[in-house]
Amino acid sequence: MTDPRFFVDAWDPAYGASFEAGGGGPAAPSSAQVDADAELPAVDWRAIGPRPGVRAPDVVLLVDGVRRIDASVWTAEDDGASFPGLAASYAAGVVRCDLERGAAQLAGAKVGRGLFTASPSAVDVVAGSVRYPVHRVSGTGELNKLPAAVQGPLTALEVEVSGAARTDGDLLVVDGPLRNRRQLPRTLGYIKTQHSQYLDARLTAVVTGLAAGERSPVFRLGTAWGGWSWYLRLPVALGAPWAGIVRMECSAELTVDEAVELADLSLVTLPRFASTPYKDPRAPQNLIPIAGLERRLRALLGDARLLHRVLTAAARARR
Repeated sequence: MTDPRFFVDAWDPAYGASFEAGGGGPAAPSSAQVDADAELPAVDWRAIGPRPGVRAPDVVLLVDGVRRIDASVWTAEDDGASFPGLAASYAAGVVRCDLERGAAQLAGAKVGRGLFTASPSAVDVVAGSVRYPVHRVSGTGELNKLPAAVQGPLTALEVEVSGAARTDGDLLVVDGPLRNRRQLPRTLGYIKTQHSQYLDARLTAVVTGLAAGERSPVFRLGTAWGGWSWYLRLPVALGAPWAGIVRMECSAELTVDEAVELADLSLVTLPRFASTPYKDPRAPQNLIPIAGLERRLRALLGDARLLHRVLTAAARARR
């Protein structure tokens, strides 16, 4: 018996893995309904390269958001009950890449903060010159579920900043799933970490067999958010089967022809933004403009230690 082959993931282990298999292993199927016969019949699935005549748009907008927990808090209710909470900061921004001029610039950024808790008596927290408005969550507000509550306001902030920067004919790329941003025109969701396999083993083999600069056929996902999807492989050195592979999304409200048009557009647009391992520990999936935007946004959140101190002082002042 020959020893099995193995590969080393290009990502720095501190950031997880570019493909995260479930407990059943990489071949474990997702429970989502998949229509693989959208662009091509499933029996004819093959790698698709750039189509003649398709060119990248003149302007590409890349939007991302970051969040940080500044402090964990607890409330003391009049009836003796107590509720956990999170004081969180979050920021969203958009980078405008002018491909015609070969220039990129920050087109907009905003910072938000909030106190996320199920406490019925919680009020806004003012910590120095910073305000944390109350975002009251439903249910009992368990502490381990509160971080997810930050995603809604963060997504709304991403929609706001990207909408203000849009121009006719541009392409908007959202870092992560589209979720409730599917109504935005000419918008792609960019998923760089693959948590699930949606395709059967034969179709997955087409995906892992993609060469750099190739994509899979478009398929339709029947998940809660739904939508058209496809995989593409960014420029990457030979390595693990999923190295350099990202999954793309676009709105389910589009026709299959419109989805295929966006898939072709993504293939001639995104590879130019791919990062390199010596510059980014999540290369090539962490696109260069996104990496720079993340650094800028984290700086805009402010000093975490200072905010923790002023939050602590604000809590003491209320006792």
